[in-house]
Amino acid sequence: MAEYFVYMLASRRNGTLYVGVTNDLSRRTAEHKDKAVPGFTRRYGVDILVWYETHNDIADAIAREKQIKGWNRAWKIRLIEKDNTGWNDLAPT
Repeated sequence: MAEYFVYMLASRRNGTLYVGVTNDLSRRTAEHKDKAVPGFTRRYGVDILVWYETHNDIADAIAREKQIKGWNRAWKIRLIEKDNTGWNDLAPT
């Protein structure tokens, strides 16, 4: 069974956020970290995986990505903080 991932990246804590969808989360996050693909994430240095969820249907994953993209920033931050205690690791030292 295929797996699809809706994911969120950040440039740093309280930095720029990016929401995407992929069928290979490891490959895609590596592409973001390596700045392999031109675009928003490379331009703004958004490459830290802070949240993801899995879906079995690509249509569901795309619908969820669009839903989250339509949210305001505060809702996205709440989602990250609710599901990812690692977000606290991004706090400035």
